[in-house]
Amino acid sequence: GYKHQLASLDPGPCKVELKRKVTVLRGISIIVGTIIGAGIFISPKGILKNSGSVGMSLVVWVTCGVLSLFGALCYAELGTSIKKSGGHYTYILEAFGPQMAFMRLWADMIAIRPAGLAVIALAFGRYILEPIFMPCGVPETAIKLTTAIGITAVMYINSMSVSWTARLQIFLTCSKLLAMVIIIIPGLYQLFKGNHHFNAFEVGAVEFMGLPLAFYSGMYAYAGWFYLNFVTEEVDNPERTVPLAICISMVIVTICYTLTNVAYYTVMSAEELLASHAVAVTFAEKLMGHFSLVVPIFVSLSCFGSMNGCLFAFSRMFYVASREGHLPEVFSMIHIRRHTPIAAVIILYPITILILFLGDIYSLLNFMSFLRWLFIGMAVVGLIYLRYTRPDMPRPFKVPIFIPAVFSFTCFFMVFLSLYSDPVNTGIGFAISLTGIPAYYIFIAFHTKPKWLLRLSDFVNRSLQILLEVVPAEN
Repeated sequence: GYKHQLASLDPGPCKVELKRKVTVLRGISIIVGTIIGAGIFISPKGILKNSGSVGMSLVVWVTCGVLSLFGALCYAELGTSIKKSGGHYTYILEAFGPQMAFMRLWADMIAIRPAGLAVIALAFGRYILEPIFMPCGVPETAIKLTTAIGITAVMYINSMSVSWTARLQIFLTCSKLLAMVIIIIPGLYQLFKGNHHFNAFEVGAVEFMGLPLAFYSGMYAYAGWFYLNFVTEEVDNPERTVPLAICISMVIVTICYTLTNVAYYTVMSAEELLASHAVAVTFAEKLMGHFSLVVPIFVSLSCFGSMNGCLFAFSRMFYVASREGHLPEVFSMIHIRRHTPIAAVIILYPITILILFLGDIYSLLNFMSFLRWLFIGMAVVGLIYLRYTRPDMPRPFKVPIFIPAVFSFTCFFMVFLSLYSDPVNTGIGFAISLTGIPAYYIFIAFHTKPKWLLRLSDFVNRSLQILLEVVPAEN
């Protein structure tokens, strides 16, 4: 009955629970709210360290913004022509078929998502403890425990109620914009008074070997423009709204990020910025004295918001994958009373906690972003490929072909350079995604599975269904 039950689930679009139609404004708040996470408060360090000078680091920030805009425009075309939830996974499925899509899903499930969640959660843990331990450093164990509590809380909220998740997200988005204003305005004031540390371009200091890694940190800070593709089904008049919301959001974020960095440099020299564990907090201490306690709290709220948004979106990806028959069917089931895909939400929990207690935040960042760019690059190549294989597909919003070309080239260039500059981490990343091939054949492709495996999966499915109180979605 396994396949029959799968067939009984209607593969119609699964709605991310946003009651109203998404207008331009609402779309902007979704994108901006998800992009601005831990990145701006952690990554400036990574960019400065690898780009070698203040001027170059600002150039990297702006360039990353423009490149992300290119990527976002490609996703706008994909989202308006393929009207299904599930982000990258769905697009790779449509363009290159189930095998590639499963590889993406596999890498996502065992490495990319848990690592991403752990990175943001670690930032949350560090910043929320910062005011308590001032002026001393925060012990690592305390950070990890707080982080674990944070992840558990996000999982709990997402499992309990969709509407509470959404309300929390709106509140957190407002608080993160407020935090940026608190940093930018005093910073610009200092700039106009003439205090700054711009030794803008020292050509000797620009490390060309480090630049791709600087771009990583930058692109990581902008990552999140693809989250609108989890709400495409709900966008009011998508042909106009999606591209518009994306363009405006990317401009807002690029300007905010660059100004925040300028603000940092008005108060700190490059050396101080690199020495700081938490850039935003150091900034506040130097400029605002006792008021600085507020900043880490805002930053931790911002990280919490990103965790929340990430988990909300990606649980929907596992939900869709399960509907396509790529994951056990329990993941596409909905809780009887709470109407949340609770199994799809909880799936990441054990792996994230494991990575959290065994990994290092910066190597995780590089090891993860390389995989992420490989697959995003593939989805965009898929867009070009679909132009030729399915020319008659309705495309309400079309980007000029050079945009996906430039963007996918950028993605693969970043992957290649990471192979060149950090072969060990990249190798680990490749190894992890390659384990998806045997997994695909063992769990999905072979129709004649051994009896014991079928019995086991059936038993696990049933037990989880009873334990989590979930039933197949009634569409």
